[in-house]
Amino acid sequence: MSEQHSKPDNSKMITRLLASVVLMFAFGFALVPLYEKFCEVTGFNGRTNNSAAAGSDGNLVDTTRLVTIEFHTRVNRGLPWEFSSEVRRLQVHPGETTTVNFTATNRTGRDMTGQALPSVAPGEAAPYLLKTECFCFQNQPLAAGDTAVMPMQFYVDPDIPNHIRTFTLSYMMYDMTEAAAQGRVVVDTSE
Repeated sequence: MSEQHSKPDNSKMITRLLASVVLMFAFGFALVPLYEKFCEVTGFNGRTNNSAAAGSDGNLVDTTRLVTIEFHTRVNRGLPWEFSSEVRRLQVHPGETTTVNFTATNRTGRDMTGQALPSVAPGEAAPYLLKTECFCFQNQPLAAGDTAVMPMQFYVDPDIPNHIRTFTLSYMMYDMTEAAAQGRVVVDTSE
């Protein structure tokens, strides 16, 4: 028996394994935008609608009830910024336009860019939070040591179910300095 026949040909197996690795990597890379799109369409995971709302008609304000909104802010690990809202809790009438200011401070000696991504809990309340203006719609460049006051103007849809009396709006601020420097526009597409 010749030595050629005793050794199996592994080149096909190696090619298949490498193709599997490439396909898994591509799927993993595409999973984030697919998940974001899924959240946008379904409102899953408490994503809010970040397209600017048309605005609330003053005649639609429901003065018979109040909805409590709690604001939580966090900074992603590695971003040396301070980030907070001017209020921790606020009661609003559904349909009433309200503005809450958020403050970000760059505690470094270099210019940086941040991006805030929102989330609402419970997720069922997310479609009823309508923002007419929000710092989360775009990147936030901050020079070294600077502080920015960033407004978020919103209203709660008067059609919000009566059993939702309180919900939490959370923002996580991420470092987008490198993406901004490379000219990539990073806009929150989540809902």
